[in-house]
Amino acid sequence: MIKSMTGFGRCEISEAERKFTVELKGVNHRYLEVNIRMPKKLNFFEASIRNLLKKYAQRGKVDIFITYEDFSENQVSLKYNENLAEEYLKYFKKMEEKFSLKNDICVSTLSRYPEIFTMEEQVMDEEEIWNVLEKALEGAFSQFVSTRITEGEALKKDIVSKLNDMLVLVDKIEERSPAIVSEYREKLEIKVQELLADTQIEESRIASEVVIFADKICTDEETVRLKSHISHMKDTLEEAEGIGRKLDFIAQEMNREANTILSKANDLEVSNYAIDLKTSIEKVREQIQNIE
Repeated sequence: MIKSMTGFGRCEISEAERKFTVELKGVNHRYLEVNIRMPKKLNFFEASIRNLLKKYAQRGKVDIFITYEDFSENQVSLKYNENLAEEYLKYFKKMEEKFSLKNDICVSTLSRYPEIFTMEEQVMDEEEIWNVLEKALEGAFSQFVSTRITEGEALKKDIVSKLNDMLVLVDKIEERSPAIVSEYREKLEIKVQELLADTQIEESRIASEVVIFADKICTDEETVRLKSHISHMKDTLEEAEGIGRKLDFIAQEMNREANTILSKANDLEVSNYAIDLKTSIEKVREQIQNIE
């Protein structure tokens, strides 16, 4: 199923006094580029998050935002550094003896010195946290894919509509081509008659000139290939996924044929059709840039 590279997803999971909120958004990009913003304590999950996303997206610039809240009472513990307290007291004693000062240190005073008491975060259970985070990620990623599919279907309809319009233009070019040759023959005969007056015109010479002209302006090969490319693009739009680059290549080939038709055109009407073709192809290419 065709997917756009534009999408959004959000999921919030609360389990075991922990809450994770995952949000992500995506825009078009040549490759898969992932930016993750999350609390530092979750950094060791980055590789797992990236690997999980690859199951849901192949291309696009994706920004992921993760918030984490821990409501448990044992998030941190108070740590008492007894050895450091003894060091402080030892030096206070030396200062008392050296400078003949009163040693008025008390417990409350000592406790305020640096590193005597420290707050220490409890060791996280990585497996338990990942189980909850993974659920939030998969919920957000699934919604992300759903919005991409919806947008992709809209893109598909628009592209198919433009391809059908292009087929109409190609048909008009094919219909016009024989008339161009016929009109050229008439103009050539009139011009030759004016130049040669009553002199008999050799039909073979006229026919030869017409053949040369017809060969120069003939766009049969280009129109046949254009129709083939249009059909190929329609078939590709029905493929599963990862078709963006393939569609872009087909569009480049279509543009090449339109350019050749325009360069060969020796007729205002055909030139206008070719310009309209190029405009439609460019619009299709713009839409294709958003397809994964």
